[in-house]
Amino acid sequence: MIRKAITALGLSLICCSAISQANTKHVDPELRLALREAITQADSFADRFDAEVWLMSKSQPLARYIKDPKRRMHVLKAVHREATRAGLRPEIVLAVIQIESAFNPYAVSRVGAQGMMQVMPFWKKEIGRPDDNLIDMDTNLRYGCTILKHYIKKAKGNLANALAYYNGSYGRHTYSSKVLDAWASRWR
Repeated sequence: MIRKAITALGLSLICCSAISQANTKHVDPELRLALREAITQADSFADRFDAEVWLMSKSQPLARYIKDPKRRMHVLKAVHREATRAGLRPEIVLAVIQIESAFNPYAVSRVGAQGMMQVMPFWKKEIGRPDDNLIDMDTNLRYGCTILKHYIKKAKGNLANALAYYNGSYGRHTYSSKVLDAWASRWR
C-alpha cells in the first residue's frame, strides 16, 4: 500500500514536471509545426494485403482489451494508418497505447492527458486548433503518433529516450521499460 502511494506520488511529480516543462513558452517550435502539418493532412490510407495480414495477427493480442471484433479491427486499422503516416512501427504505437490507456479512448489522466495516447490538451492551442477533440480516436492517434515521431528524431533514434520524452520522464526509463516490455511480450 505504501509502495503504491509512493509510486503514485512519484508519477504525479513526474507528470507535474512534464506539464511545467510544457509551458507554451518552452514548446519546441519544430514539434508545434509537425503537429500542425499532421492535423491538416488528409486521411488517405488504403489497406494493402500486408496490412490485412498485420491486422489479423494483432487482433488476438488486442482481444484482451477490446472484446468486440469489429471495434478491434477499427482500432487496429486506425493505429496502422496513423503510425504508418508518421513513419512509426505500428507495434510500438500499440505498446504505447497499452501502457498509456489500456486502449480506453475515453481515458483522462489526473493531469489532464486525454485519449488512448494520453495527449496533453495544451497542444490544441499551440497549433491553433482549440476545437479538436482529443477523445476522438483518430485525432488522438494523429497527435500522439506525430509527437512520438518527433521525440524519436530528437533522441536520434534511441527509442527508450524518445519514450521517456513522450512521457515527460526524460532521464528515467521506468516508463520506457514498460512500453518496451509490452512491445516485446505482446505486439512484436
